[in-house]
Amino acid sequence: MSWLLQFCAARMAFATMFTLWSATLPLLKQEWGLTAGEAGLVQSAYHGGFLVSLFAVGFLADHFGARRTYLVTSVAAAASGLLFAFIADGFISSLILYGLTGLLSGGSYTPGLAIVAQQVARGKVATGQGKAMGFYLAAASLGYAVGLFIASVTIPLAGWRGAFIVTALGPVIGAALGGWTLRGVPNVLHARPAGMDVRRGLGEVIANKPAMLSIWGYTFHAWELLGLWAWLPAFLAAAAVAAGSDGTQATSLAATLAALTYLAAVVGSVAGGAAADRWGRTGVTLVLGIASLACSFSFGWMIGLPLWLMLLVATLYNVTGVADSSIHSTTLTELVDPRSLGAAYSLRSVLGFGAGAIAPWIFGMTLDWGRAVWPGAEVTAWGLAWATLGLGGLLGPLAVWRLRQLPAAQTLAGGRR
Repeated sequence: MSWLLQFCAARMAFATMFTLWSATLPLLKQEWGLTAGEAGLVQSAYHGGFLVSLFAVGFLADHFGARRTYLVTSVAAAASGLLFAFIADGFISSLILYGLTGLLSGGSYTPGLAIVAQQVARGKVATGQGKAMGFYLAAASLGYAVGLFIASVTIPLAGWRGAFIVTALGPVIGAALGGWTLRGVPNVLHARPAGMDVRRGLGEVIANKPAMLSIWGYTFHAWELLGLWAWLPAFLAAAAVAAGSDGTQATSLAATLAALTYLAAVVGSVAGGAAADRWGRTGVTLVLGIASLACSFSFGWMIGLPLWLMLLVATLYNVTGVADSSIHSTTLTELVDPRSLGAAYSLRSVLGFGAGAIAPWIFGMTLDWGRAVWPGAEVTAWGLAWATLGLGGLLGPLAVWRLRQLPAAQTLAGGRR
């Protein structure tokens, strides 16, 4: 377990950059004159770069080994974070540099999942696979919270640029800690049958109906979750302004409140994986997915209500939104040949983070449109914007329900589907 905790700590450090843009967004919109659509597009650029990264590193992990891929890409991710922190100074530069940061950040995710699964199989991690995946994904949520806490402290003291620089040190620490943790872990290469290349491995995944249903379930889940993560701090800042706080104070307060929801999501990730190990993958995923959808369709209409009530709902939203991430990841490992697992994760990443890359942009454009059509009606604009996440996430539970009906689901979680 100590090895897993060290590896999770490295993942946490890498994840601090993820929430940087959303944490500073209220100030940057004002200083740089950004529209909501432009602000959402910058966040989408990160997700778009991330999906390209995940697609590439999944195949690289199959070909060169997960450990080697993780180590090389970690160094690149640390460098890109520092570049963004020191150079970004407007919409275009942020669009390019934050997209580059996303592009180089996937190496701690997909190869990391493969390394965790490998260590569980080797008996080096004394827990169930679903729970182990939950710890690894929970580490990212903890990193998101740490990034927001850093922003909440540094923004009043050193402004948004100071928050950029301090947060960018996270990937540097992650690269160093990850390298230390993997020093005794072998670089495993799964032997491929003659003639089985990348395209054939991808073809086998596409032909695997249960695996594809799992991937589609994750895709629509990602639309909802990544949209939530992109806009939660800005929404809470708007709520804080409505409650009487000024711009800088509201931004700092919103970062703190959002960070608290991420801390709760840490528990949700582990609990979701553990619950799926005990009661079954698809059943637990369905319950969580429906609860998250209920939050998507109601959360935006709550602006103007007491902040403590909004914090409770935001916490439930983040917990139910993230708790099934580890389940989706574990489900795929149980449905796919290990020799094609990297290809499966790559395909899932393209579809999931592709959806997640579009969601913040659509959210922002809907927010702009709502404000233009109903000037002054902030509740309506925010309510419609949050509803776009629910509309995109509706098909997720349907895909999981269809998977539950297939015979292959009986093999999940030791027969508990």
